[in-house]
Amino acid sequence: MRSIPLLTLLLAGWFVVPAHADEAQDWLTRLGQAEQQQSFHGTFVYERNGSFSTHNIWHSVQDGKVRERLLQLDGSAQEVVRIDGHTQCVSGTLIAGLGDAPSSAARALDPQKLKNWYDLAVIGKSRVAGRSAVIISLTPRDQHRYGFELHLDKETGLPLKSLLVNEKGQLLERFQFTQLNTTDMPADRDLQPGDDCKAIALDSDKASAAKVAQAWHSDWLPPGFELTSSTARKDPQTKIQVNSLMFDDGLARFSVFLEPLNGAAVIDTRVQLGPTVAVSRRLNTPQGEMMVTVVGEIPAGTAERIALSMRNESAASSKQ
Repeated sequence: MRSIPLLTLLLAGWFVVPAHADEAQDWLTRLGQAEQQQSFHGTFVYERNGSFSTHNIWHSVQDGKVRERLLQLDGSAQEVVRIDGHTQCVSGTLIAGLGDAPSSAARALDPQKLKNWYDLAVIGKSRVAGRSAVIISLTPRDQHRYGFELHLDKETGLPLKSLLVNEKGQLLERFQFTQLNTTDMPADRDLQPGDDCKAIALDSDKASAAKVAQAWHSDWLPPGFELTSSTARKDPQTKIQVNSLMFDDGLARFSVFLEPLNGAAVIDTRVQLGPTVAVSRRLNTPQGEMMVTVVGEIPAGTAERIALSMRNESAASSKQ
């Protein structure tokens, strides 16, 4: 939600002065407010791993409620509908990064928190989808998260373009509007899901989810990441309970999935697709072998370290 050369983004931290940092915080505050207050509809392109797709988006804010519908225009008609950040229905195989977990509510950006983990700066101006924009860079202060370049609409504060880059300045993900209308409210019919959009069942066991959060912890987390939610669901086919924990630094996020193996033969895996990494590692516990999988837009080495650091408190206490 991110046009200057990527080298400029990498060097931006050397030239940041306090006034620029303060201005960047103001723009990020405006961005957080815009997405909760501004209705719009438009078309954007999404690029990841050298693959492009085009999408329509309708975003309506009315009576304090945020309704949003995304529809892919090329390939299969993939769709997602959200209300206040909660996914209501999906169709097709959603592109990772566009579809959130069913229970993940919209988050408000907190620039005061982000500046602890990112260097914030206003680094220029641009023009995207025929609209004037200001460019904000968020350069990570460590190797455990990626950098962002955001092109924010001067009129509304909405993100017109977003680039996600790694520590070498390589582009991992691009989001960019080609057309944006902030004047006309999206019509109700445009916010209605298509026939193939299947409702999401929020079947998480809340009592079990609370136990998951109490039982599991990580011996190591990247600075700034905190546990924001936990879920416990039974796999409809295997009937095995799959637990998950979501962690967040105010901008980046990752999830940890925990599943008992029950004697199943599995191998450790590490998969990278654009900015999204999935690392699975077996973990021996007094309760048996578990498969720990870390999924998120974080560096692979960081995900690996998190997976190997997961511990079960209840299992440890039972040994004492």
